[in-house]
Amino acid sequence: MARVRKRLWAWLLAGFLLVAALTLYQAERTGRSESAADSCPESALECPGQEKPLPLPVPTAAPTDSPSAPVGPSPSATPATSATPSPTPPPPGSSAPPAPGPGCDAASPGACGFPDARSTGPRIALERHDTGNMSVKTDGMVIRGWDIRGSLDVYADNVTIIDSRITSTNWWGVNLRPGFKGLRVLHTTITALPGKGPDNGGVNYAVSNMGESSVEVGWCDVSVFGNALSMGQGNLHDNYVHDIVAFRNLGGEWQHTDAVISGGGNKGRLTVRHNTLLNSVPVDKGASAALGLFADTGVVSNVVVDDNWLAGGAYALYGGGPGATGIQVTDNVFSTQYHPHSGLYGAVAAWNAGGAGNVWRGNRMSDGRPVVPEPSP
Repeated sequence: MARVRKRLWAWLLAGFLLVAALTLYQAERTGRSESAADSCPESALECPGQEKPLPLPVPTAAPTDSPSAPVGPSPSATPATSATPSPTPPPPGSSAPPAPGPGCDAASPGACGFPDARSTGPRIALERHDTGNMSVKTDGMVIRGWDIRGSLDVYADNVTIIDSRITSTNWWGVNLRPGFKGLRVLHTTITALPGKGPDNGGVNYAVSNMGESSVEVGWCDVSVFGNALSMGQGNLHDNYVHDIVAFRNLGGEWQHTDAVISGGGNKGRLTVRHNTLLNSVPVDKGASAALGLFADTGVVSNVVVDDNWLAGGAYALYGGGPGATGIQVTDNVFSTQYHPHSGLYGAVAAWNAGGAGNVWRGNRMSDGRPVVPEPSP
């Protein structure tokens, strides 16, 4: 009997050792084991198999009491060394656009392959921070995973805001100050509280570029602000701008509203590619355009407007006006969601057909009709 027990135990021990060996072999062969999560870099948004986001960075920003000047000591926390990169949008013609789904119509940009609420905004869980209005002063700072109740005034180079939400009651959501560069705002929701802003209850700019270089805004969900994305130079791509709120400004007049606005006189390039730009504000309450290229501060030049979904405004697109050069408007869809002609008075105005380097090609209404600008007066 003792021999039988010994033999049985021997067989059980051999079986256990065999199973352990096979497990180790499988882990070695596939590269997957319990310790794999330890090698995930801190800069990654997610580790394979990890359900919760990685620890959030501490913001190196000082609160301010005024929207116009930084207050308080310079931030002392160590900035993140690098931002998690987002994919660079492919160049035009490098890949076929998504095939329109069965629900593709003038009021369904998402079903037609353009950005909407499902393809924009943060991709990870957020942590609430009632920051108020903050001045960001640390070069290379990364803000990720924050639900910010306030605004960001950037006095630093190469700041990145990614996978976050900003709810502002300030003049702006994010503002890059003169003398600074390299701002990136990615996968972020930027909105405001109607009636709580400083401009007679209104709010003006979701992202404003007063700096020295291009600002990248990508995969963002933007709403409420009167002139949502405001800059002379930048890279605006894959954004969803919608539900702009009309308001009377401090002068008592209806604030002019635009989903994207540029005032001209820019030194660098402005690229507006593959965005959904909606301006549902009535014209008698201030609507100007879905995309307004205006010569307010100088001649408009060096602008690419490619593969966007445009709707609303007096005209859906203002094209730069007399003297505008280097304006390329290609393969855009002018939706009839709000008006039969995309804008109340038409799809496009102020197009300088004779300007050097100006290109108008492949633009169409949402029902397929080609859009041809009227001759400039």
